[in-house]
Amino acid sequence: MENKVYFETIKCEDYEIFNLEYHNKRVANTIAKNFDLGEYIYPLSNKLLRCKVIYNEDEIIDINYFEYKKRQIKSFKIVNNDNISYSKKYLNREILDNIDKQGCDEVMIFKQGYLTDTTISNIAVLVDNIWFTPKKPLLQGTTRQRYLDSGFLKQLDITFDILKKASKIALLNAMIDFDIIEDYSLSL
Repeated sequence: MENKVYFETIKCEDYEIFNLEYHNKRVANTIAKNFDLGEYIYPLSNKLLRCKVIYNEDEIIDINYFEYKKRQIKSFKIVNNDNISYSKKYLNREILDNIDKQGCDEVMIFKQGYLTDTTISNIAVLVDNIWFTPKKPLLQGTTRQRYLDSGFLKQLDITFDILKKASKIALLNAMIDFDIIEDYSLSL
């Protein structure tokens, strides 16, 4: 049987590795073994880098560094897909990469009537001055978990009606942290 291959995206800047503890926890949860990713990551410059660690149950397969440029995301397509599953950070992202954005910058994926994630990040919505994140995201993101642990984020089953009431949304991932988007459009 072929081993599953996974990856972690880790932010590095000024030779610093960000939130390593949370990435180590996710790797341990993914393969039920402890890896100290800090033993393998050596940022190559002081620039903002996206470190991509590729691994399987047995070993670190490869580590790559890419200079990071943030995408501007202002328009979202709502996608309903009850069959989508991405519970571990698999290297094969075909299921996410093949979602048709229909001219929008990104999609918001709903599953069984509830918001889950976008293709590149977890999501949070500001409703009545409280930041909520989906109870059942597609992927348990490291940044999402940090904000839940701090008490800043609360979990909620977010319906489309709740999404429409949001005064702001935020995208969350290892590279952009908690990126608030105030001016955005939704299309069905």
